[in-house]
Amino acid sequence: MAVRSIAVVGASLAALRGVQALRRDGFDGDITVVGDEPYRPYDRPPLSKRVLTGDKPVDGTGLSNDEAIDALDVRWVLGRKATALDVAHRSITLDDGATVAADGIVLACGATPRTLPGTEGMGGVHVLRTRDDAAALLADLAAGPARVVVVGAGFIGSEVAASCRALGLDVTILEAAPIPLGRVLPAPLAEICADLHRDHGVDLRLGTAVDRIEAGDDGRVRRVHLADGGHVDADVVVVGIGVRPNTDWLVGSGLTLDDGVVCDATTLAAPGITAAGDVARWPNPRYGELMRVEHWDNAVHMGAHAATRLLVADAAAAEDFAPVPWFWSDQYDRKLQLGGRCGPLDEMVVIDGSLEERRFAALFRRDDQVIGVFGMNRAPVVALWQRRLIEGIGWTEALDLVAEG
Repeated sequence: MAVRSIAVVGASLAALRGVQALRRDGFDGDITVVGDEPYRPYDRPPLSKRVLTGDKPVDGTGLSNDEAIDALDVRWVLGRKATALDVAHRSITLDDGATVAADGIVLACGATPRTLPGTEGMGGVHVLRTRDDAAALLADLAAGPARVVVVGAGFIGSEVAASCRALGLDVTILEAAPIPLGRVLPAPLAEICADLHRDHGVDLRLGTAVDRIEAGDDGRVRRVHLADGGHVDADVVVVGIGVRPNTDWLVGSGLTLDDGVVCDATTLAAPGITAAGDVARWPNPRYGELMRVEHWDNAVHMGAHAATRLLVADAAAAEDFAPVPWFWSDQYDRKLQLGGRCGPLDEMVVIDGSLEERRFAALFRRDDQVIGVFGMNRAPVVALWQRRLIEGIGWTEALDLVAEG
């Protein structure tokens, strides 16, 4: 059956790149994009950085100007939640009872931040995922809180802490793990990230779990109680403890749901249905593992791949989605970049700069292959090795190239 209409659930980066790819490839059928926020696609990375520091307005984060988006000839259904999916008929039910049916569907519905129990509706307690989240947090930061507590020392928590310090605010980070980013980086690199916060005046408390958040009589947060019996006074709390993929509305649809929408290697979740971005979990042939990637670059490329996959009628002709994951984070005066799929147990070799100066690039080894590259203020070096990772490079060959300079 020829595909003459496509619906995308999630008005996100992945959705926009998917729509752009469809039009670029000559698809002239109907496209409908459903989004639960009232905004056209916008850029999320600035929300924890330039938006919080006041260098960029919240409403200045759009991914494209109105003229360019209008030229895509898309029907935008915004401020509406998808509540059910009929896989057999490729029909989406919305929270107002309306339905959207199409020949093909892209699920790009993203993820939702995890929260702490007992904090719903509590003033001063924030997550940071959306434009509205950023606006609410900005308002509380503008009031000049005596102390901001960040729960979680992952990338979002770390960026929020750095932005708050740039505003001159006192910041405490509470991280339950013994080192930050310990599931991603070897201990020496994780310790450097920890020291980066300490050197910028952050009260970083590792191995410190939160028991509960206490509100005052006015309904606003006033204290964070710790699992060890201690507490930290707080006027603002930002919770950055990860996200969960938005799959609740897909329960009972017949799709395979397991920490996301499970797809095949081509991003196909069911006939005529693909998934992309934070909600998608697929077997990346490059690494031989089922993965779900929550990074900007992945949304860009997977959105385009998943959308155009719907136009491939012959399954044998469909290409696998096999990227090298790519991520960056700006914290203080440091740019952290990570390419590939590394872990804390992989062998690491510094190939440029020095750990002591916090300006370096390091390669990671698994078996006889280079599996990843991490850099701090070494963008050109990391970019070079990212290209080599895409091409595929053995460990011995990599060391020879490093020795040659």
